[in-house]
Amino acid sequence: MAKRKEGGIAETGRVIFHALIIALVIRTFLFQPFNIPSGSMKATLLVGDYLFVSKYSYGYSHYSLPFSPPVFSGRIWASPPDRGDVVVFRLPKDDTTDYIKRVIGLPGDRIQMIDGVLHINGEPIKRERIEDFVETEEGSRVSRVKRWRETLPNGVSYTTLDLVDNGFYDNTPVYQVPEGHYFMMGDNRDNSTDSRVLSQVGYVPFENIVGRAQIIFFSIREGEHAWMVWRWPWSVRWDRLFTLVR
Repeated sequence: MAKRKEGGIAETGRVIFHALIIALVIRTFLFQPFNIPSGSMKATLLVGDYLFVSKYSYGYSHYSLPFSPPVFSGRIWASPPDRGDVVVFRLPKDDTTDYIKRVIGLPGDRIQMIDGVLHINGEPIKRERIEDFVETEEGSRVSRVKRWRETLPNGVSYTTLDLVDNGFYDNTPVYQVPEGHYFMMGDNRDNSTDSRVLSQVGYVPFENIVGRAQIIFFSIREGEHAWMVWRWPWSVRWDRLFTLVR
C-alpha cells in the first residue's frame, strides 16, 4: 500500500512537472497573456481586457525569454511588423516595463501630427469622422468622445479617440524614425504616452518588440476583479470574449 501511494505521488509530480514545462514552452515561443492596465488604446482595447500576444510573429529576441536574460542580441527568425499592427514592446527607457501600442511609423519614415491629423512622409492619412464612442464605465455619468476612422497607406483601418481639440500632441515636429526602430502611437490620442514623447518612450528598437496582440480571451469591466467569479454574470464583457485585435 505504501509503495502504491509513493508511486501515485511520484506520478502526480511528473504530471505537474511536464505541465509546467509545456506551459513554459508555450509562453516562451507561442503565446503570452497580457492584460490592459490603462486607457491609452481605447476604444480598440479597454481596461480589463486580457489578450494573447503571439511571440512568434516577429521572431525572437532575448525579451522573448522568461526574465529576459541578455544571452543574445538582435532577433532570430526575424519578421518585421506591418504598419498598423498592435504590438507589445519593452519600454526603451525601462526594459522591465511592457507597453502596448500601434505601429505607425516604419524605419526611415517621417511622422508628424498637424491639427490632429497624422501625416506619414509628408502626406495626411485618410481620416473620417464616425459615431461617438460612448463611455459608460468610469462612474455613473455617460460621456461621449469624438471618434475617427483612420486608414493607413497599406490599407489597415482602425478607430481613434479625440478627447480634446488642440491636444498637446495634436501638433508636433517631424519625427524621423531611425533604421531598426519603429514609431508607436496609442489609439486614444490625447491620453497616450507613446513615441511622440521622446523623453519617455521615443523610437522603439525592433529588438524590444515582444509580440503581436492577437485575440481578447477575457474581458472584465473597469474597476472589477477577475477573481470575483460570482460577479461575472454582470462584470464580464461577454461580447468582447474571443474577438480579434485589429
